Amino acid sequence: MKNLIHILLALFLGASVASMSIAGMAHAQEASANAPILLPVDETPLTIERDGEIIAAFDIEVADDPSERSRGLMFRTEFPDDRAMLFVFEKSRPVAFWMQNTPRPLDMLFIRGDGEVESIALDTTPFSTASVPSQGSVLYVLEINAGLTGKLGLQPGDRVVHPIISGEAG
Repeated sequence: MKNLIHILLALFLGASVASMSIAGMAHAQEASANAPILLPVDETPLTIERDGEIIAAFDIEVADDPSERSRGLMFRTEFPDDRAMLFVFEKSRPVAFWMQNTPRPLDMLFIRGDGEVESIALDTTPFSTASVPSQGSVLYVLEINAGLTGKLGLQPGDRVVHPIISGEAG
């Protein structure tokens, strides 16, 4: 009888440790799923030009695969004004973004394959699941802190310049 109690106690403790491990792993996965992705900053700044003059420059993080594009700036509570995230798509097409899990308002510049700003969405709503669409086919989207578009005077028709943006339609 004493052996049976020891066996049952060992089984109970083993099951408890296993369930705590599983719960701990689930919590760690949830925490990492809610953690921001921090992409490396590209060595070449991205510039925005009008009439051949640079009107803005940003250090960029490049989101160029589906996983990076789906996470973007989610969960990022801090993002410097001189930083931007450039989303790169495989081919030119209409796109739509949302702000789910994104705590900061953003301006989104929708960019054609030739680098021309096609349209701009201003001051997007944090945590919103409403669709923020491009007005046409684009190959890139640049996200910057809300208000910078107005502060810098950015507008559709401006030219975005960076080695990733080849100047050829996708």
